[in-house]
Amino acid sequence: MGLKAPFSTSFGTIHYRDFFIIEAIDRDGLSGWGESVAFDAPWYSEETVVTNEHVMIDFLIPLLRQGPISHPDDLGERFSAIRRNNMAKAAIEGAIWDLYAKQQGLPLSEALGGSKKQIEVGISLGIQKDVETLLDQIGAALDEGYRRIKIKIKPGWDVDVLRRVREVFPDIPLMADANSAYTLKEMDHLKQLDHFDLLMIEQPLAHDDIIQHARLQRELKTPICLDESIHSFGDAKNAVELGSCQIINIKIGRVGGLTVAKRIHDFCQAHDIPVWCGGMLEAGVGRAHNIAITTLPQFTLPGDTSASARYWDKDIITPEVTVHDGLIQVPKKPGIGYEVDQEALEFYTVDVLSFEL
Repeated sequence: MGLKAPFSTSFGTIHYRDFFIIEAIDRDGLSGWGESVAFDAPWYSEETVVTNEHVMIDFLIPLLRQGPISHPDDLGERFSAIRRNNMAKAAIEGAIWDLYAKQQGLPLSEALGGSKKQIEVGISLGIQKDVETLLDQIGAALDEGYRRIKIKIKPGWDVDVLRRVREVFPDIPLMADANSAYTLKEMDHLKQLDHFDLLMIEQPLAHDDIIQHARLQRELKTPICLDESIHSFGDAKNAVELGSCQIINIKIGRVGGLTVAKRIHDFCQAHDIPVWCGGMLEAGVGRAHNIAITTLPQFTLPGDTSASARYWDKDIITPEVTVHDGLIQVPKKPGIGYEVDQEALEFYTVDVLSFEL
């Protein structure tokens, strides 16, 4: 699927997104839907579209053939022999969670234990060609009602940019996402971010670090939020205990699925750590899963699940995800609450593989 506009971070610029859409069909003909979030190159994590296909076909689907499961939570143990590859696991698990919720006649949000009827959302703005373009985009997002603005930063596109943003928008909820672009050698530079009244700085240091983030958090007034460093419940627990962050970004694909995402949420709730749902430039199925998990109570900060039309000329679900006054209404229908648009899905599809369990 081609993005309406290129999306740039410290990693690089994305023009197109490749997805696997997983359909799990039971004996009664009910379908559950999941979506992969890996990119075509291993710059966010070690996973890619190609490795997801390999792991799902050669390892995860054969594990499903070992016997029936009674609940989606059982997949964690079933898949435990396969290390990491969380995005591949989450793609399959998401389809089974959706199917399970439909079998129970429940919205996926309620099957997960969520209770919100609507969720607050913010927007993520990539690195732009100049600051004036960024300011125009912020103004447009605020006019659309988004309740938090996230700006991607990197060395050379950070302090001066944020200073200018604050001159024009002194009071908006604002955060910065570094995508691991800095090191502790730049601590004095990062301390300047404390001047801009940010909600948080997301993942300033290495993608696999929690130790140095703890040292940096002791020096910063601005809360650090960890993203790429959190791949498991154990990672979240260690980060909180070490003081590596004050906020955690939960991405379903990054942590291995909805079951693990819920477990991290529950731990953070018990330890008074705010969480929010990050985005991976999802299509409609992945966006629907994000909406469902965000209905859990400790998701107290606006997430990145913006409207379908912001990214796609045509999404693969109907109705598409819409945002009004910074809010998304949580669907009430069983499962993810949206129908897959078969015509749109067929238009984008390049190949189909089927497996009998």
